[in-house]
Amino acid sequence: MMRRKDREMSQEFALQLIDSVPYGVLSMLDKEGEPYGVPLSLVRKEDILYFHSAKAGKKVEALKEGSTVCITFVGETQVPQLFDEKELTDFLTQEEKGQTLISKVFTTEFESALVQGTVHKVTTEPQQIEAMRFICEKYTPSKMKLFDLAIRSGLSRTAVYCVKMKQITAKRKKFDQNGEEMKWGRTE
Repeated sequence: MMRRKDREMSQEFALQLIDSVPYGVLSMLDKEGEPYGVPLSLVRKEDILYFHSAKAGKKVEALKEGSTVCITFVGETQVPQLFDEKELTDFLTQEEKGQTLISKVFTTEFESALVQGTVHKVTTEPQQIEAMRFICEKYTPSKMKLFDLAIRSGLSRTAVYCVKMKQITAKRKKFDQNGEEMKWGRTE
């Protein structure tokens, strides 16, 4: 359950964020039961996320068929610049402005999405090729004429996974041009 409901964004916002960012961080438990996170190049097709991997390594050992994973996507982040130097200096003489400092100066604008789902290994060659095509179309669209050769050369050394998304949430903190926080899903 999201604590700051006033910053919750729509599922549509979450999906747009997932599709636009260059990577997500996959979090799971390793074979010792310890937390393990790894950044991945992911692509979404409807309610499924795809990624690829080498066939061996810590990540592969941790990815148990059907296990629940969490993937974090982070979009734009920045420290807001809502006040000029004079206004900031004036805060020093106005004790009552302390809360404004906390909420509008010592803060970060951000957007993020969290996905929980179950991970599965893609096992048939046609599905692996389709998933790899989705990934390559997102990350290397100008080189797709070389895709078939690359797949013939590398698919035997590649593991392909999918995550069936079960829960998607998004959150954002952003200020408008008047310095007011845009809450409750407000986009403009």
